[in-house]
Amino acid sequence: MALRRFLSFRDFDWWLLLLLLGMCSVSLIEVHSTTVHTRFARFPEMQMIAMGGGIALMFIFARIDYHRVLDWAPWAYGTGLLALGAVLSPLGHKALGGRRWIKLGPMLIQPSEYVKLVLILMVARYFANLGGRYLSWKDILKALALVGIPMELVLKQPDLGTTLTYAPILVAGLFLGGINLRQAAILMTCAAVLVGGVWSSGKFLKSYQKARLTSFTNPSADPKGSGYQVLQSEIAVGSGGIWGKGSERGTQTQGYFLPIPYTDFIFAAFSEEHGFVGAIFVLLLYFLILMRLIQNAQTAADLPGSLIIMGIVAVLTFQIAVNVGMVIGLMPVTGIPLPLMSYGGSSVLFTFLALGVAMNVRMRRFVN
Repeated sequence: MALRRFLSFRDFDWWLLLLLLGMCSVSLIEVHSTTVHTRFARFPEMQMIAMGGGIALMFIFARIDYHRVLDWAPWAYGTGLLALGAVLSPLGHKALGGRRWIKLGPMLIQPSEYVKLVLILMVARYFANLGGRYLSWKDILKALALVGIPMELVLKQPDLGTTLTYAPILVAGLFLGGINLRQAAILMTCAAVLVGGVWSSGKFLKSYQKARLTSFTNPSADPKGSGYQVLQSEIAVGSGGIWGKGSERGTQTQGYFLPIPYTDFIFAAFSEEHGFVGAIFVLLLYFLILMRLIQNAQTAADLPGSLIIMGIVAVLTFQIAVNVGMVIGLMPVTGIPLPLMSYGGSSVLFTFLALGVAMNVRMRRFVN
């Protein structure tokens, strides 16, 4: 029996797991360094528990046929919408200026993180059912509604960062689903007009969100206000030099100049303490993880499997690019965490759940 269970994982991507464990180790080291002298000293322990649970869930989901998971996706989508609605109700837990969590005993659950995986599955199911045929405008509008409804619910929390992470799922689905250049150009034009309307209306974005989105272009204009985070992050990254100042020795991090260094700005804190070499090492780990996932997508047994993995790749790539760009002043501050590195149980569990489904696609690539 034990041998049979082991053989069932013979196609498990052990190299990918090794890369993930390396990323988790980096995360635990930096979360410890940024919280050891604060009231959040238990965060590394909590992060380790979340990672352990995430890895266990990854192995469980790797055993569940992803076709069956796709069959469950509509029910999960409906449940996800109800959970997002509950967050906006009195059941939602408010903290840090937003109502984004549901409190279950001692735990805070962030439904918007799990909805990412649900959307990946729903978009994959939707475009796979179209059978690769030419996309009509009706097909495209249905896909827009599928992703747009949860985006609007999350934006009302307000959580601009997580809202933006839903967009790459739709883009990847449309691209792999067969959208043509003319349709893509029209959609991009409409999106630009919509963004302009949302920006000027003042109905959807709060003033502080607008300030964050524009401050990165000239943070010195408001160094103690909207530009503070960007300036302190740039100072931290630059002061790390080639080799860094050493763990627990970063002046910007340990001096509490760098805001929330264990979540949104953990890459800046790591760069200060481990320098350019450490930053390149982290980026290389991410590159290898993404390339491994893309390779698994190419060898998937069918279109739904490829769509699932590429949806995961799209979300992870977007989060990495925006977070790293944010800490070096090339992207606006949006509050998007760095996957597998930033502190946060919901984010960690989502990532491992998604990777569990990706592992299942790989393990069934030779199954007809």
